Amino acid sequence: MPAARAPRRPATAVVAAGRPPAEAGAGLTVPPHFTSTYTAGGPVVYARQGNPTWSAFEEVVATLEGGRALVFASGMAAVDAALSALPHGAVVVAPAGAYNGVDSVLREGEAAGRWQVRWVDVTDTAAIAGAVAGADLLWLESPTNPLLDVADVPAAIAAGRAAGALVVVDNTFATPLLQRPLESGADIVLHSATKYLSGHSDLILGVLVVAVEDEQRYAALARRRTLGGGIPGPMDVWLATRGIRTLSVRFERSCRNAAILAARLDRHEAIERVRYPGFGAMVSVEIRGGSGAADAVCAAASLISNSTSLGGVETQWERRRAIPNEPETTPVNLVRISVGIEDVEDIWADVEQALTRAG
Repeated sequence: MPAARAPRRPATAVVAAGRPPAEAGAGLTVPPHFTSTYTAGGPVVYARQGNPTWSAFEEVVATLEGGRALVFASGMAAVDAALSALPHGAVVVAPAGAYNGVDSVLREGEAAGRWQVRWVDVTDTAAIAGAVAGADLLWLESPTNPLLDVADVPAAIAAGRAAGALVVVDNTFATPLLQRPLESGADIVLHSATKYLSGHSDLILGVLVVAVEDEQRYAALARRRTLGGGIPGPMDVWLATRGIRTLSVRFERSCRNAAILAARLDRHEAIERVRYPGFGAMVSVEIRGGSGAADAVCAAASLISNSTSLGGVETQWERRRAIPNEPETTPVNLVRISVGIEDVEDIWADVEQALTRAG
């Protein structure tokens, strides 16, 4: 009998999980399975129900988060599935300044009478504990997008669970390399796998993760994916699996670069405020001179991409209030920076010249 396998550390899990059985002559990777249907008699009969390529990626994410994972066609498809179980008239507690896609969905649902939303400052644990009384759902982001506010995630989860609320944590910015909300009692963990998990700005995917023992919730979310049709293409998921293999090294480099940039930006005369939680690869800054100055800075870059996304190997920035439906809690001069893996001196040189040219 083979020896019991020791628990694998995250840097190893991203490489080793989701592999096919180690058999003589077998490939090391699960290929993209292009099929719409399967021969009768197996566990899956139609491709909306499952795909071996999905399963490989889900195993990697599940191993990292310590649960069971389901991949979706986009982060917003995963958001929709997570919200789907709420009863009509539900009370939702959510971050003031949540990601604008989630903010828009919650506001539109409230306007339609589907639910009531209580907006809270996620940095105020007492406010969260007060707001979740009688609530059906606590939705957390930490760090938030794009203000980079940080919640006391274990305390907030405990408050939500004590109130009997479903607790969903968007873990996109921190990744499971920095926090694992299921271990603190979260019911559902969400990722926009478009971002750090896949890491190359070439696909759109979402993931939900639940506790291993939560079979009923897992089945309900899987059914929502099947019936709602929020299923990903096998090629996208195969690319995400290839991308996640380097998550540990990519994220380590981006985090190190972000810390250096945040310190230098904090000393720059063109910057009014630096928002950086002390970890992760995101930095947000408020540019002195208002929205026009912030637009000019973003347009002046030669290396940094002025574009809407994050979590890729390349450094990207954008003035967030230029994006449609961005919450008014976001300052008009805020520039969100997704720090990539380039040489940090090249990134800094581009930041400096952009600030000077726009100055």
